[in-house]
Amino acid sequence: MNAIHCRNINKHFKQKKVIALREIDFTVPKGETFGIIGPNGSGKSTLVRILSTLLIPDTGSATVFTHDVVRSPMAVRRMINRVSVDAAFFKKLSAWENLRYAARLYGVPKKQAREKTLAILDSMGFPKKRFDEPLEELSRGMQQKVAIARSLFTSPILLLLDEPTTGLDPRSKKEVQDFIFGLKRQTDITVLLTTHDMAEAETLCDRIAIINGGGFIAVDKAERLKDRFGVNDLEAVFMRSTGKEWEESEQDAEGRD
Repeated sequence: MNAIHCRNINKHFKQKKVIALREIDFTVPKGETFGIIGPNGSGKSTLVRILSTLLIPDTGSATVFTHDVVRSPMAVRRMINRVSVDAAFFKKLSAWENLRYAARLYGVPKKQAREKTLAILDSMGFPKKRFDEPLEELSRGMQQKVAIARSLFTSPILLLLDEPTTGLDPRSKKEVQDFIFGLKRQTDITVLLTTHDMAEAETLCDRIAIINGGGFIAVDKAERLKDRFGVNDLEAVFMRSTGKEWEESEQDAEGRD
């Protein structure tokens, strides 16, 4: 069964006069970790928002486990959860108070939610003594770990990770990456990961799509992409396939995401 199927997705933001996505067409089988790499503004977050039912594509279709994201948004939402680069929290409340609030929304018993989130946080190196401290007193890395725990205690079968390690310190970044890697080994969850960290994508993802200017320019396993373009790293693949430096593409795409 396919976890994600997108057919000719297009999205245009008229106010910004920007084509955010153009002719996006791909399939993600159940259990795969699918990575999308591209510079800031390339369309990664727009695609994630469409898959999570927060945006409607102008044309084309997207399904999550056969449920159309436009026609059956509630069915899709029951199967997914999402972690974004800037997770939304009540910053004056503690990590547990935020998670308890989310548990009530999802109908998860309080005791079960606390035990599960503590176990997830512990596996990412989150100190238990900080669990009841206000979010505003926690580091960016700790807050992102709380966001990941919040996304997983509902046991989603599709996890959408939108640049989950951007801005984290090296230790927190590795702890989050190790947790994602371990999650894949222990479960059959499907993961879609967007990032502009080439090494992260190559380590965590079964296949990788390179996106630029709102469109996919290559999709394959990391080694096959490098072989195809005759280079040794994914950034060189990007430059060969687009004829542009990474930074140049970010400047061209300013305002797209």
